[in-house]
Amino acid sequence: MTATPAEIRQAVIDSVQAIAPEADFTALDPRRPLREELDLDSFDFLNVLIELHGRLDVEIPEADYAKVGTLDALLAYVAARLDAG
Repeated sequence: MTATPAEIRQAVIDSVQAIAPEADFTALDPRRPLREELDLDSFDFLNVLIELHGRLDVEIPEADYAKVGTLDALLAYVAARLDAG
């Protein structure tokens, strides 16, 4: 599957909002930890990654969770996985 950066960003936003509908992306600093910025606990964050897998068919193994801690990192990781796939 291929997706534009805008499509990937929207899929991430949609995935977060499916788990945390109150999440506000307008004031988000994309370089800060996503869990802190959006007040997500570890279970919510896992569910976001599962939701994202369902939307983009990108699996993020547990060993890579530390690599996707910020919005910028998550977007880059997903883009690289889609390009490699």
